[in-house]
Amino acid sequence: MDDDHILAGEYVLGVLDLSERLSVQGRIKGDQAFARLVEIWEIHFAGLNGAYVEVKAPNLLPKIEARLFPQERKSRRWFGWMAGGLVAAGLLGAVLLTLPSPQPATPVATLAAEAQALQFAAAYDGQNLTLTRTAGEAPAAGQDYELWLIVGSDAPVSLGLASAVETTRALPGLPAGAVLAVSLEPTGGSTTGAPTGPVLVTGAVSL
Repeated sequence: MDDDHILAGEYVLGVLDLSERLSVQGRIKGDQAFARLVEIWEIHFAGLNGAYVEVKAPNLLPKIEARLFPQERKSRRWFGWMAGGLVAAGLLGAVLLTLPSPQPATPVATLAAEAQALQFAAAYDGQNLTLTRTAGEAPAAGQDYELWLIVGSDAPVSLGLASAVETTRALPGLPAGAVLAVSLEPTGGSTTGAPTGPVLVTGAVSL
């Protein structure tokens, strides 16, 4: 008996591994002579089928689900998530309680000048400086207002543009006696790190 006969018989008996079985199935489709050998073996072994009683395949789904998702593990996982959430909430609450409550903004300066219609009011809440234009117009096209902080004899420090009606800038500290000033600059502000246009209004900080 040649190798093809043996292979066909093993295929019909179901003793081949998966890769061999798939290979034989492919050969059956493309090799009529080999397919005929398989048919012969199927006919030969057909008489054996009567010796076996048909058995309905058991429903394994409940067992598989029980192994993959045991109720005890579900309960523990849910409890762990819930406990973790409660701990996180407690930590967040503790952190929030230790954070300093925001302070209301306090007026600290009025920026004005004689014969100048432009005027600003400055307020500070300990972390942010808010500058509000209370009189005067927005800058003309091609120009911007720029806010400066001057402390003692130090060079002015830019706090950014102040062309909007209200401008807020983060400022971790504001020394008493410092001076706030607004200058007129080209669009986008000074490019030199110092005022390049006329200083329009100033105001001393009072805390």
